[in-house]
Amino acid sequence: MTAWDIEPQGVQGQLQLTGTRAGSLEKVLTAMIGDLSAAAQAAGTAVPGSAVHPTQVGPVAPGPRPSPLMAPQKAMGPVAAALSQYAEKRSPALKAMADRIQAAVLGAAKATGEYVEGDLASAKEAQDAARQVRLDLLMRDTGGNQR
Repeated sequence: MTAWDIEPQGVQGQLQLTGTRAGSLEKVLTAMIGDLSAAAQAAGTAVPGSAVHPTQVGPVAPGPRPSPLMAPQKAMGPVAAALSQYAEKRSPALKAMADRIQAAVLGAAKATGEYVEGDLASAKEAQDAARQVRLDLLMRDTGGNQR
């Protein structure tokens, strides 16, 4: 990297656009997880309902009702299990995608800042850290929040 020709205002505009799009992506992924959870709960089981939640026979002791936290959990059927496995298998890819977006934005911002200051060696380090998705290096000097 012998020469740089960066327009900081153009980088700032692209970072703002990327941030907006990343925010939209986060909303979509959050909705997807909610939808998968709702679908898993609505899918039911492969056993009759009375086998899952047996009815009480006989008198029930008076007094306060049990806490909802102590209520029996709804049984998970094969569809719910499949949706759970799907979400579990996709989780690393979704996290990697979020990390790459964050690294690209932080790296571009840091490299541009170093370029403006005239420190091309530090700008290259920031660029390399972004390429390697080294969020620890990028956040160390920028004050970013590590997850």
